[in-house]
Amino acid sequence: MNPDTGASRTSGSLVCIGVGMTLGSHLTPLARSYLEKSDVVFAVMSDGIVELWLSEMHPDVRSLQPLYREGKSRMQTYREMVDTMLAEVRAGKNVCGAFYGHPGVFAWPPHKAIEIARKEGYRAHMEPGISAEDCLYADIGIDPGTVGCQHFEASQLLFYKRVIDPSAYLVLWQVGVVGDQSLARFSTGNAYRQVLVDVLARNYPLDHDVIVYRAATLPIQQPRIERIALRELPDVKIDLQDTIVLPPSRDLEPNHEIRDRLTMIDARSDKHLSLAWSDGARL
Repeated sequence: MNPDTGASRTSGSLVCIGVGMTLGSHLTPLARSYLEKSDVVFAVMSDGIVELWLSEMHPDVRSLQPLYREGKSRMQTYREMVDTMLAEVRAGKNVCGAFYGHPGVFAWPPHKAIEIARKEGYRAHMEPGISAEDCLYADIGIDPGTVGCQHFEASQLLFYKRVIDPSAYLVLWQVGVVGDQSLARFSTGNAYRQVLVDVLARNYPLDHDVIVYRAATLPIQQPRIERIALRELPDVKIDLQDTIVLPPSRDLEPNHEIRDRLTMIDARSDKHLSLAWSDGARL
């Protein structure tokens, strides 16, 4: 068995692809090939228009969006998505799961479906796509390599004792449902976002700049890039698709102890190189 794609001892296969964020702009040639050559396509798209566009490339595109319902646990919905895709794989079909953005980012069903398919001996793998994070770096103009970048699911920041580094960028996902312990809501309100503000205020002043971001899903759209003060977050309209970005609130703090150790190692290395060069020159 190939540990990456599963065994080929049985018919049926699964590939989960990402179509990117913006209609028609981000789908790779390889992902499109898998989509067009599959027997059936299951789709989770960000927009109904994107779903219609997908249907033009394959005669049997089945939306998984109707599995969502207000008041229904998202985990139940995710399991139903997995079961729906695997039922066709077990029937011997080559199945393509098409997900907006990257199929492995904030997407439990693709990971789980691939895991189960491989265990059952089916060929299964994932093809990456352009995610909202990729678009965020381009649209806002952030290079995560300058001072670093932390990413958290917003509710996870509340439910667990996480450590924030305010000298790096902080990106919080799914702020529209922050604090939802039921996993059954499509949105939470001002009071929940106020709790988030209170947690963030331990590391950031209330007048700290916050960027509300949403990637464009249609070519005619512009991304949402709205700058507010941290204290204003509870009163700003935030949807499930919106992400918030907090720039650093303090400078990087030099680690002089480690730098001194590295300087000593550099000095020893330079000495050894110098001796080696001298020995070579005498030969």
